[in-house]
Amino acid sequence: MALNLRGRSFLKLLDFTPEEIRYLLDLSKEFKKMKLSGTPHRYLEGKNIVLLFEKTSTRTRCSFEVAGMDLGCGVTYLDPGSSQMGKKESIEDTARVLGRMYDGIEYRGFSQQIVEEIAEKSGVPVWNGLTDDFHPTQMLADVLTIEENFPTGLNHQKFVFMGDARNNVANSLMVVSAKLGLHFVGCCPKDLKPKAELIETCKELAAQSGGSINFTENPNEAAKDADVIYTDIWVSMGEPDDIWEKRIKELEPYRVTKELMAKANKEAIFMHCLPSFHDTQTAVGADIAKKFGVTEMEVEDAVFESDQSRVFQEAENRMHTIKAVIYATLA
Repeated sequence: MALNLRGRSFLKLLDFTPEEIRYLLDLSKEFKKMKLSGTPHRYLEGKNIVLLFEKTSTRTRCSFEVAGMDLGCGVTYLDPGSSQMGKKESIEDTARVLGRMYDGIEYRGFSQQIVEEIAEKSGVPVWNGLTDDFHPTQMLADVLTIEENFPTGLNHQKFVFMGDARNNVANSLMVVSAKLGLHFVGCCPKDLKPKAELIETCKELAAQSGGSINFTENPNEAAKDADVIYTDIWVSMGEPDDIWEKRIKELEPYRVTKELMAKANKEAIFMHCLPSFHDTQTAVGADIAKKFGVTEMEVEDAVFESDQSRVFQEAENRMHTIKAVIYATLA
């Protein structure tokens, strides 16, 4: 029996039960089938959604726009220069205005408090496209990708995150692993672990789901028998450029290499939420290479381009899972 998520906001996965997450994943699979078969699914004709972006994005913006339009919604995009939110108009007032014009609001920005306030004041479903603390829509795409690549689906796989485990992606990966019974291993320097309170919460959730939460500073230990190895860029959006030198020194031991992947299970996959600095074909990558002599950062190009890499399947799945969230909360 389908669960009823109508009118709910999607702010962080801590707010959702494993059964509700499972429902969104199954719905995502159905929408993916319809998309790939060319079956129309304009179920939300007459609805309008607005996308508020304080942080720029490729995948999040395109996923929400295509998902909304596929469902028949009108879609408005507001970038940092296109609204008065937080400048001439308070978050509360902006939320109350948009809630009277739109059926749903996506927010991608900095503070988790902002997206929570928009949800509280707008009176319509609000979807978190990324904050400094959490990235819940990315998690649905990640878990769907894992399901698609293992014959047993989600089955207590060993899931390893390499790098800065305090960031929004690592926080959310730990949460979804705890909710769905994966064995999460955060491999990072000891001062780059998530907040202790969140770790304890996730350990309690993992005890209920049959999963586990562990941390190590040893990449070889973490990679041994891993089913999934996941990494993210070393400096998050909004952090100062002068932190690159420090972060490179801290995280170079955690670069995902061919040698590290060889320690994982034979059928292990590599994942990354993107963008990735796996070569020097970006302005940032070229600048880092010039300044520090580092041509591959969080992952070797040989891994990124390998048969084990699922990064573009993962990126596509953002669209299908976001479509499920929009539909489930508005239909």
